[in-house]
Amino acid sequence: MTGVPFAILRHATTTWNEQHRLQGLTDTPLNATGEANARRWRLPVPADAWRRLSSPLQRARRTAELLRPAAAVTIDPALREMSFGAWEGATLTELRATVGETFLDAERRGLDFLPPGGESPRMVMARLGRWSATIAGQGAPVVAVSHKAAIRALLALATGWDMTGRPPAKLDWQCVHFFVARRDGRIAVDRLNVPFERAP
Repeated sequence: MTGVPFAILRHATTTWNEQHRLQGLTDTPLNATGEANARRWRLPVPADAWRRLSSPLQRARRTAELLRPAAAVTIDPALREMSFGAWEGATLTELRATVGETFLDAERRGLDFLPPGGESPRMVMARLGRWSATIAGQGAPVVAVSHKAAIRALLALATGWDMTGRPPAKLDWQCVHFFVARRDGRIAVDRLNVPFERAP
């Protein structure tokens, strides 16, 4: 597929990540581990020279600011995390125990998993499809800092994965993932799980 390349990565660690809580649009900060890791991350070539975008949530913004080489960061609301609505702050284990069959049924819906007051992966796919079409239309590659559920939706958009079974590729959240965007909103996988270089 011809188009414009872009790279995307997940923000560094927060305390809620370590506790396995759904963060969604809850604006949690990086913890000390996340700050230390992001300071050591250096973007691989060629993403190290690309314009840098970030989700508006502070855990992503801070990661984008700490990445090497240092660069200006443009905030792009389209890169925000999927909203988990009423379920934010809970773990999957807690939700399976307290919400019960309603939550289990929601999990089985794959792309149409829809938390009360939140977004479905299908909605996030549509949002990121529009974003990628804009990137393709601008014609310049970018590197974006985003979130786990959003990047999983991007992978689904690229591969046709319906999120009801195993993903077509296992994503390493300590790596950078490269895709190609087209003006019609379609994207293709270029390279996944590209390691960071370690900054001195």
